[in-house]
Amino acid sequence: MKKVILIIGVLVSLTAVHIVFGQTAEGVIHYETKINMHRNIPPEREGMKNMIPEFRTMKNQLYFNASETIYKPVIEDEEEDINTGGMRFRMATPQSETYINTETQLRTVSQEFMGKKYLIEDTLKMLPWKFGSETKTILGYVCKQAYFTEEMQVMIGGPGGAQPQTRTAEITAWYTDQIRPFLGPDRFNTLPGTVLAVDVNGGERVTLATKVEPRALKKNELKVPSVGTKVTQEEYRKLVNEQMEKMRQGGGNVIIRN
Repeated sequence: MKKVILIIGVLVSLTAVHIVFGQTAEGVIHYETKINMHRNIPPEREGMKNMIPEFRTMKNQLYFNASETIYKPVIEDEEEDINTGGMRFRMATPQSETYINTETQLRTVSQEFMGKKYLIEDTLKMLPWKFGSETKTILGYVCKQAYFTEEMQVMIGGPGGAQPQTRTAEITAWYTDQIRPFLGPDRFNTLPGTVLAVDVNGGERVTLATKVEPRALKKNELKVPSVGTKVTQEEYRKLVNEQMEKMRQGGGNVIIRN
């Protein structure tokens, strides 16, 4: 009962955020995400490590005002050419934007998949955060620790088809109360401060703020995504599962978040 009351209290307070950030409740936070692409390669496919780089880095920006945020990629090089071992392939920047309105408690994700755009609409959900005692300083801001554990569905496949497995992800976030609350990259935005770093599984995927820029937003920097087929989270998950099942027939592994 205490947990339910706590979550309801935090979500209610999301609708009442009118914190002054500098002299304005608007700004942009720049993030960089570094992904270890070798960590999830299964032992039987060890040779793939010679074909793809170990790390990939992506940049995103979080635009915010008093009640809205949008987290979207910085498109510098839309496609990255990888040339290794005489083979060349391209890695496209993921086309995904996450919009949140704390007044209406709605979350809209604009996602491109298999050449099509989708608008995934859902309500804002509180993650099961626990609070640690450690602190660290990021960009001059003193940050506190929060963490939780979640399970992700992993499909491990081979020539005979894919089989579902469950994988545990340990997520640690660092947030500061020196900037307004309930801000953060992607879905990590329900803490009593601004999330400046997120670590998944000890370096498997690390998102780190590189710049905090308080300023008035320009026209169209923060707007609700409107292009794409509207689907629920469950409908989109089913679509992804169906498409990836076709691709897994030759083997491989794909991680699908719950």
